[in-house]
Amino acid sequence: MSHHRHPRALLTPAMRGVLDRIARAGHPPMHALSPDQAKAAYSAGAGVLDITPHKLARVEEISIPARDGVRLHARLYAPASEKPLPVLLYFHGGGFTVGSVATHEPLCRHLAHLAHCAVISVDYRLAPEWKFPTAVQDAWDSLAWLRGQSAALRLDGSKIALGGDSAGGTLAAVTAIAARDAGWPLAMQLLFYPGTAGHQDTPSHKVFAHGFLLEEPHITYFFGHYLRNAADRNDWRFAPLDGLDESGQVRELDGVTPVWMGLAECDPLTDEGVMYADRLRMAGVAVDLEIYAGMVHGFIQFGRAIPQASTAHNDAARALRHAFGDQ
Repeated sequence: MSHHRHPRALLTPAMRGVLDRIARAGHPPMHALSPDQAKAAYSAGAGVLDITPHKLARVEEISIPARDGVRLHARLYAPASEKPLPVLLYFHGGGFTVGSVATHEPLCRHLAHLAHCAVISVDYRLAPEWKFPTAVQDAWDSLAWLRGQSAALRLDGSKIALGGDSAGGTLAAVTAIAARDAGWPLAMQLLFYPGTAGHQDTPSHKVFAHGFLLEEPHITYFFGHYLRNAADRNDWRFAPLDGLDESGQVRELDGVTPVWMGLAECDPLTDEGVMYADRLRMAGVAVDLEIYAGMVHGFIQFGRAIPQASTAHNDAARALRHAFGDQ
């Protein structure tokens, strides 16, 4: 991708204003905090620029059994419906280290409302207490559980989509590949600025390393807590773009469920998102790729200040409705 010599000039005025306000607030950088402090800081800041949570007819706390017997907390959001609704299984962002169902509640409620579907948002286990591949296994176990429980939850188990933002987008992408391997049909995967590469060496990582919200030291911090060792970077379950399987092969992507991907132009992760979209298309997978000009990583949760957040929610919801058969 071509990148600007003066990358801040790419930002929309409103986006630049948000970044200036965040900078003036003077919070310590996340990578200077302990993981517990980082979790608390992210949680405290999550709702500041986000939209008001949409009221829905149905909100339920759910407990999902993981393979080791631990129960994962999840929350189901759904509009009123006479018939079983299709469902988006959603994994929140936060570098595998911060974030929660609660921090992504406005987004998930809005998607449920706009797409007229159920959304189940999962509190998969976080680093550093739980390192790779626990989050990947939790994501898979939540899909396996949902396939078995959909009827009991009054959901349409024949219409399951996977979604996530950032690290959650990685989990959704990896789970979609594993579902293809298992022969489990999915309606689509919904990826907001997913991480897909094992190493942060693309041009966008250099151009947008500092001053665009998600900074290079944050990425290094998150992955340092999440990964067990350097070899994990080259595992496809961390890096679906270029990671390897046990036999040392890059994973083939043919037969993976169709993708809607929304990227931010001014984001270190943009290039690897585009590269993943290209690999999927080369494998014959249908990809709908939107790049939101002048936006930074995380913008979909800035709807109070940034109109493109709502645009992205609507674009994603339209893709969901289409994949679910416009019910």
